Amino acid sequence: MTETHDDEIVHWGLDADREEPAVAIAKVVADLTGTSLSELSPAYDYIDGILSGLYSNPPEPEAQITVEFTYCGYRITVEQSGAAEFVHVT
Repeated sequence: MTETHDDEIVHWGLDADREEPAVAIAKVVADLTGTSLSELSPAYDYIDGILSGLYSNPPEPEAQITVEFTYCGYRITVEQSGAAEFVHVT
């Protein structure tokens, strides 16, 4: 995973080959919030395996699929390439 910050947007590169995408998302949010992973709601409940399907059976690159959802106070956008943006929402 790679991380960069643009003011209020955190950019992160997800590696779906290393771990379940929902787990990776939860780990990033735990890190951003300074919260234990066990204290967060399961990310899978919010995205219901959508990201797993995106990476296990990826569409053609030309499709440029993007998934966007809110989880634990962050608006998260995940692209087919694995690029992810985390924007804190109030």
